[in-house]
Amino acid sequence: MNNYQSCIEACMDCIAACKHCASSCLGEDDVKAMATCIRTDLECAAICGAAATLMSMDSKFAHEACRLCADICNACAEECEKHTMDHCKKCAAACRYCAEECIGMVAA
Repeated sequence: MNNYQSCIEACMDCIAACKHCASSCLGEDDVKAMATCIRTDLECAAICGAAATLMSMDSKFAHEACRLCADICNACAEECEKHTMDHCKKCAAACRYCAEECIGMVAA
């Protein structure tokens, strides 16, 4: 599991940031305008959880999960970067970092 530890931690941090962002978006005045952000946050949190679980199991599918996780994290970061709220900025940063960690896992 030590081979995966930094990536698992990045995934867990990303889950927290995405869930916080989705929850905060629900509190915005124009929630409808945040629908894509909320949906992407939830999708990102889901794949990060799956990737972290597969890595912790040393699954033969961990690298494939990390590849997909990186793609979804980058998509989530792109969506969050469209918004000016602090929670979106923090989420985008966590997603970019997680994507970098996951790409590193795929390359390893």
